[in-house]
Amino acid sequence: MSGTWPEFKGKRVLVTGGSQGIGLATAKAFRANGATVLITGTRAAATDYADDLSGYTYLQADFTRAETAAAVAKAAGEIDILVNNAGTGRADEYTEAGFRAVIDVNLNAVMALSAALHPALKARGGAIVNMGSLSSFLALRETPAYTASKAGLLGLTRALADKWAPDGIRVNMVAPGFIRTRMTEIQRTDAEYEKRLMKSVPMRRWGEPEEVAETVLFLASSRAPYITGQSIAIDGGLMLR
Repeated sequence: MSGTWPEFKGKRVLVTGGSQGIGLATAKAFRANGATVLITGTRAAATDYADDLSGYTYLQADFTRAETAAAVAKAAGEIDILVNNAGTGRADEYTEAGFRAVIDVNLNAVMALSAALHPALKARGGAIVNMGSLSSFLALRETPAYTASKAGLLGLTRALADKWAPDGIRVNMVAPGFIRTRMTEIQRTDAEYEKRLMKSVPMRRWGEPEEVAETVLFLASSRAPYITGQSIAIDGGLMLR
């Protein structure tokens, strides 16, 4: 992956939720190609995570708090690329508190951070890539807030792309399917359940975080200069079913 995207050398990239999973894979990919990468996480320090995050500027961020987006934007400063990856889901999304908490992180914080960084992105001809989900298109009945937030993120991506195109800012979204991360580990511990799950995927395998990262890099790169307001499903064909 290193060296395949020379256009990122010297760029400043902010990846929210970049401390693990798809976010970390994305942060690693940008850094491997010469970018200075800032990441956010919920824990007090970068050393609180299992992975080595010493190569990144770490910003603690609790996006359930309304003031967090402005604080992160101020700390980040001049940014060329924003990857809105931070997200959450809860078991109590059918309660008012649970529903609001997920919407705040997955949707409201994305809008607040994107708006706060708009001046910097406009000045640098920047790009935003939002991390959607297949639930941007499909209903997950056990997680109404997650489903609503990711569906809303698709609409927000399109609206911001339309509004900010004259400012030279491109806004796109990726929608991962079943990706091999710590969050999906529980789905892989039951062999029979995993087998049934993979039957819904035409490619019959899990996706890898690095495969999502490569698509994020493409959308953020100078190789996609005429692409904005689009969403790309990274799902091994699941959406075909």
